[in-house]
Amino acid sequence: MKLGSRLSSIFKNIPNKYYNPQNEFEYSLLTRREKLPVKIYKSEEEVSIYVCKEIVTTIKEKQALSNQLVIAIQSGYYLQSIYKELVRMHIEERLSFRNVILFNIYEYYPLQPYSDSSFSFLKKNLIDHIDIPIGQIYTPNGQMNKKCIINHCRNYEKIIAKYGGIDFMLLGLGKSGNIGINMSGADTNSFTRMVVLDAPSREEAASSIFGTVSNVPVGAITMGLATIMKSKRIIIVAFGEEKSNSIYNVVENSEASTINTCLYEHQNLCFYIDRLAANKLTRINQPWVLDTCEWDDKLIRRAIIQLCQKTGKPILKLTNKDYQNNHLEELLSRYSSAYNVNIRVFNDLQHTITGWPGGKPNVDDINRPEKSLPYPKKIVIFSPHPDDDVISMGGTFRRLLEQNHDVYVAYETSGNIAVNDDDVFRYVCFLKDILLKYDPNNIVLKNKYNDILYCLLHKKKEVNVMEIKDILFIKTCIRRQEAIGACRYMGLDTNKICFLNLPFYETGQIRKNFFSKKDIEIVKNYLCKLQPDRIFVASDFIDPHGTHKMCFDLILVAINELNGEKWLNNCRIWMYRGAWQEWQIEDIEMAVPISPEELRSKRNAILRHQSQMEGALFFGNDERLFWQRSEDRNHTTAELYKQLGLADYEAIEAFVEYKLV
Repeated sequence: MKLGSRLSSIFKNIPNKYYNPQNEFEYSLLTRREKLPVKIYKSEEEVSIYVCKEIVTTIKEKQALSNQLVIAIQSGYYLQSIYKELVRMHIEERLSFRNVILFNIYEYYPLQPYSDSSFSFLKKNLIDHIDIPIGQIYTPNGQMNKKCIINHCRNYEKIIAKYGGIDFMLLGLGKSGNIGINMSGADTNSFTRMVVLDAPSREEAASSIFGTVSNVPVGAITMGLATIMKSKRIIIVAFGEEKSNSIYNVVENSEASTINTCLYEHQNLCFYIDRLAANKLTRINQPWVLDTCEWDDKLIRRAIIQLCQKTGKPILKLTNKDYQNNHLEELLSRYSSAYNVNIRVFNDLQHTITGWPGGKPNVDDINRPEKSLPYPKKIVIFSPHPDDDVISMGGTFRRLLEQNHDVYVAYETSGNIAVNDDDVFRYVCFLKDILLKYDPNNIVLKNKYNDILYCLLHKKKEVNVMEIKDILFIKTCIRRQEAIGACRYMGLDTNKICFLNLPFYETGQIRKNFFSKKDIEIVKNYLCKLQPDRIFVASDFIDPHGTHKMCFDLILVAINELNGEKWLNNCRIWMYRGAWQEWQIEDIEMAVPISPEELRSKRNAILRHQSQMEGALFFGNDERLFWQRSEDRNHTTAELYKQLGLADYEAIEAFVEYKLV
């Protein structure tokens, strides 16, 4: 048994030809709304491999001519996989970078001496691991005197010109469509200069480098659009659903912007993106508009739901004329009438709804999302942080327990970085009072208390500073006890809670390591011990610091290595989403209705996580509290089902099955 791409279960209804046209005619037909060349790959890893191949080919071509390659690159967590692959090729395939002249596209300003930076990101992820000579690396100075900025920018341009300009420019597309921190409206004639960061740029900088928005400098020194557009070759990469709107706006949207105008005029530019980032492109989102389709149930569902949303009608009120006016004549021809298609899709969606997320015993389960047997099922819920289980699937969690399933929860990371120092201060003071009353002569604990208190009150507020182990231990205890309290409130036997404490997370800093063999073995051992019938995993891939994606990929690697285990043959994996995003309704395969009382209980469980309320450190760009996000998301899903003509529920939690291939 092999695992397919982690996205295969979500996008199985989109034929491969829309991502990878087989000939020029097919490509021209499918991309006729796209104003820029776009290459779409199955995954971030596949994109990284192909981008690296192009970079390596260019390096070797220059080496064969004894010439230097002038390349400009930038920081960003979405570029880490590319840099990781380049490092691998240097180590394993002896790729040399000695003929490379490297320019950092931008640097944040002003930077403190101890601060992380765009350049430190590049050093950590690429430069320190390859053989590029130090004298061939250039970066803007984020610590210079303000009076020197203009001359510094001019000199940076002179250095670029000295090498004959940029041969190869590697850019990431920002959430607001910016490139190299050049926002919409930037001057097309701009060269290296100082800019003030907009909100999306600050949020991305927080995610990849600075931890929180408050730590991000107000500006940056960046290459301008004129500098970028003079590059001989430009590759722009984008990964994930959070970039899909930006990709659509740049590639297809007719609204003019200075960035779009510049990109359209470049003669040697290409976007390399994964399937998630391609979501909004017409050939992916509405392929029936461009060509005849290879229709299956999921693609039909997608088309009809979009038709309902466009017309404002429920499914069963759609007419032949609605189909004809929206490029869906092919479905009318295939099924004779709108009525036949409507009934088909209505029943398909109706069958996703179940009040028995673990399967209802002793019933016909042909049209149910979950099988009736075995009953009861052994179920494990993997939760990346100590609160994702109740935030994302608290109603389903409680329902599984009430329906007598054998439920276990595995918290993959401690989540200790997300605890505010104020919470630690409060608990340490509480411990001091306990100490004074019950063990006033304990010198060891008194000294430990004083050390922790001094650190909390006087440590430098440095960006990503390594926390002392005692403070991290207390933060871990806070989150652990909150999770135990929430599970106890849900009705779970606390003996069925496991804190995996995966090593990749425990860096003491915002940025985490890639998972290792040790992480994989921990997950494998846990699964082999339990041998569950069902696994619930978080697939919230736009979590600002990437922990959810890391945990998800780790679980899939562990399962892949368990290939051949008998218990795994009958195990199903359900993916849930939570605080950061929700499944599109056309992708939902199990919808669990939540009553008003159950939703209130779910809120109460979330509120057990007091450290993650108003004082939480990582809300991202959404100011709502986690319980508010969760309820709004569940209400919205229920409302969408209602608008399509199905039952009117208070709230719905949604799941998509990950298919083991």
